[in-house]
Amino acid sequence: MTPQTDEGALVDDIAARIRAQIMSGELPIGKPLRQAALAAEFGVSRTPVREALRQLQHGGLIEMQPHRGAVVRVPTPWEVRQAYEVRAELEGLAARRAASRITERQLAELRRHNDVLHAALEGTATGASSGPLATTQANDCFHTVVCEAADNPWLRRMIDRINESFPRNVSSMALAGDERHRQLNVRQHDAVVAALTARDADRAQEAMREHVISSGEHLTAWYERRSQIVFHG
Repeated sequence: MTPQTDEGALVDDIAARIRAQIMSGELPIGKPLRQAALAAEFGVSRTPVREALRQLQHGGLIEMQPHRGAVVRVPTPWEVRQAYEVRAELEGLAARRAASRITERQLAELRRHNDVLHAALEGTATGASSGPLATTQANDCFHTVVCEAADNPWLRRMIDRINESFPRNVSSMALAGDERHRQLNVRQHDAVVAALTARDADRAQEAMREHVISSGEHLTAWYERRSQIVFHG
């Protein structure tokens, strides 16, 4: 491996680690990203950190602001709404394809992940399954299983690309503060499971599409309420 290749791999690795911190919320939206601090954290010089930040800027996760430098980017509400409109069509297609392909094992996985959400909603969850991390993972895994059952790598990659454009912890934060929407979220998951169990492609597609549109509108409203705080707080 040439030195140039080594350097490129290092930049990719640093970008992936920063991206993971942004997606988990460890680096929250609006937070400045100091090159010196990141270089010290990763044990590297500033050069690969600077290149990694450029890579993330190109991907839309961070932006360069005057007098602040690199900052974890706050998506605009209209971006969120438009992205979820596309995601709804893609995940609806995934659910439609999954209806004729999903296995009994995958159906059991869907029910198990949704049971975590039910338990959290009902206040019966205990231990590691009772926290926000567990519910976020259960929700993500639910959607992942449907995408896997669809058996279309192109479709999966396009859905992943949209999901990777927004920090995942924000979705869980938006849900945590709204009991009514948490209940709706679980009921919509139930509808998807029921349609897939019945092998009803039309119903599965519509249930998933309705669910993602609803989630997108809720997340859009969350960003609308908090964007001014993040930008000016």
